[in-house]
Amino acid sequence: MPVPVPRQRAIPAVECGQAPATSPDSGPSKEQAPPGTHPAEHPTGRREDPTEKREKPTDTSPETSTGVGPATDPGTATGTGTGTGTGTGTGTGTDRTHDGRTESAAPTNLTVLLIEDDPAGSPIVPDLLDQSGKPIRIRTARNLTEAGRLLTDDVHCILLDLALSAPAPARTGTDGGGHGNGGAEDDELAVLRHVLELAPRHAVLALTSSSDAERGAEAVAVGAQDYLFRDELDGRLLSRAIRYAVERKRSDSAERRLAEGRLRAQENRRLERGLLPTPLLAGSPLRFAARYRPGRSRALLGGDFYDVVRTPDGTVHAMIGDVCGHGPDEAALGVELRIAWRALTLAGLCGDQLLGTLQQVLEHERSDDEIFATLCAVDISPDGRRAGLCLAGHPSPLLSRPGMPARLLPYDNNGPALGLLPGARWPRMQVELGAEWSLMLYTDGLIEGHVGGGRERLGQDGMVEMVRRQIAEGLTGEDLLRTTVNEVRELNGGELADDLAVVLLDRTA
Repeated sequence: MPVPVPRQRAIPAVECGQAPATSPDSGPSKEQAPPGTHPAEHPTGRREDPTEKREKPTDTSPETSTGVGPATDPGTATGTGTGTGTGTGTGTGTDRTHDGRTESAAPTNLTVLLIEDDPAGSPIVPDLLDQSGKPIRIRTARNLTEAGRLLTDDVHCILLDLALSAPAPARTGTDGGGHGNGGAEDDELAVLRHVLELAPRHAVLALTSSSDAERGAEAVAVGAQDYLFRDELDGRLLSRAIRYAVERKRSDSAERRLAEGRLRAQENRRLERGLLPTPLLAGSPLRFAARYRPGRSRALLGGDFYDVVRTPDGTVHAMIGDVCGHGPDEAALGVELRIAWRALTLAGLCGDQLLGTLQQVLEHERSDDEIFATLCAVDISPDGRRAGLCLAGHPSPLLSRPGMPARLLPYDNNGPALGLLPGARWPRMQVELGAEWSLMLYTDGLIEGHVGGGRERLGQDGMVEMVRRQIAEGLTGEDLLRTTVNEVRELNGGELADDLAVVLLDRTA
């Protein structure tokens, strides 16, 4: 049999809250010892644990412990009155311990921790029932040290007597029970502040005297959900106040999480503005379109980034990249790389020189030496017929022209990803585009989605066939990108695991 949890003192039934209080005219209990009787003379032959539960008349199954005391005694005893069987018997009906406490075996929905230091036993907590009529379980702590031990995850609300001596763990003159000798003089609500620090996620009800309403109001201002007058309580009022405090704490917590979510969303939008820039294409005949979708459901940002700018000589530079990993840290690094790329491009750097400088930026800004980034950069000549291509571990762009099937640009000279090899080189390849063309730059999120419910991935070949079919159907620009991304998600059977970014540049004759 489990060992009972020791109690510092016996708790009256009305404080325990595990059964209705006995009315004044109900007569003495059959199990209550006569006045002056020593505990050893108790009729049951043993001193019962005040936290032990009993069965209802209709329940003959073993009782489950509620975490306060022992669970089961073997055997049963018959009888319809109030009482217990002898020795090892389990009583039927309503049981009462030697000190007059009435107990119930009904399961509880709410657990309340009462913190008060009245050694005589507090009469302030009557019988409590939750909104479904089940008894509310009460745990009692005489000081904050005991409260810390009893404050488990199943406690919903804390009843704090503001008359409790304030803790002073760091001061001299503190007794072993955790009572300080100067905290209340410095701050009358020091004990409440300590409880709020001890239990930031729990509802707290402050108990004070009816002559000290101002102190109760101050307790609410400090952080308690409500305050009650201990000398005016009844079971119905206290039960309702506990439920109200618990729901108010839940509401406050939900509002706080909502506010934090809004703040994170604002921060994410700032990062996304860095990841998703406004292209600088003034004066260029090229058309621009882009799609961006972070991986993971409900995520707001990822590690993919892109940019397009036109330099004073008329050359259009486009870039798309992917920082390994997901989340705000990777997104922040992607923003830094994109801004560095734009600044270096406008300063006149291109090809291997630009990518080498970007690698230095990544090496200085990354939080871990294993973080790297892939990148694809193209520079389109002012006449729009030729382009230079540099690949740093990135998939090759897709080129489509009228009368010709879409194809991938050469990637034989693909260099390593940024951040992998110190002193690496990235050769620049010259590509003929023609008079009318469409160039798609993308991250691997577009090609690494699954096809159907199996393990097969779409891959570059599947992506090329998909785009060819969509172009044959007459899709271009934004419509082409939107249809491509949606079809990739449908083939994957839902949200993609990896971030996805696609950039499309078009030139018409």
